[in-house]
Amino acid sequence: MAERRHRSLPAASDDAFADLYAAHWAGLVRLAWLLVHDQARAQDVVQDVFVASWDRLAELRERGTALAYLRRGVVNRCTSAHRRRGTEDRWLRTAAGGEDDPATRTVPSAEDLAVLREEGGALLLALARLPRRQHEVVVLRYASDLSEAQVAELLGISAGAVKSHAHRGLAALRDVLGGTR
Repeated sequence: MAERRHRSLPAASDDAFADLYAAHWAGLVRLAWLLVHDQARAQDVVQDVFVASWDRLAELRERGTALAYLRRGVVNRCTSAHRRRGTEDRWLRTAAGGEDDPATRTVPSAEDLAVLREEGGALLLALARLPRRQHEVVVLRYASDLSEAQVAELLGISAGAVKSHAHRGLAALRDVLGGTR
C-alpha cells in the first residue's frame, strides 16, 4: 500500500519539515526548558508545537516566518503548562487539606536537578522565581538573544513593556544573586 501523505502538502514538504526540525529542535527545547524548568515537559511542548505547525509549513516557509511561529508556539504552550501546573498544584493542596503538606510539593526530577547544578543553578532558580512575564522577557531577550522588537512581537506587547519587564527582571535577579544595582 502506498505511503499516506498529509492532504495539504506535497511529498517534498517532508524533507523541508525534517530540515526545519533538525535546525531548530535543540534551540526550541532549550527555550522551553528555560521557561518551564522541566526537560520532559520542554520536549513535549516543542514536539506539540512542531506537530501543530505541520499544516502551516508551506505558508510559513514562503513568508520566512517559520522560526518566529515556532518560538511563539513554544512560549504560548509554556504559559499554558504553567497555568495547568498551578491548577494541579492548587487542587492537590486542597485535596490534601493544606498548603504545607510535603506529599503535595512539586519536586524537581534528578535530571532537572543535575542540569540546574551544571548550568548555574542559582541563576536558574532565581529566574524561575520571577513573575511569568518578566521570566519570559528575560529568557527571550538574553538567553535567546532576540531584539526588543522581536520579543514584543512574539509576546504581543509593546517594546516599552519589554524594556520595563527586562529592567525589573534583571534588577530582581541582581538582588537575589547579591549583585549591585
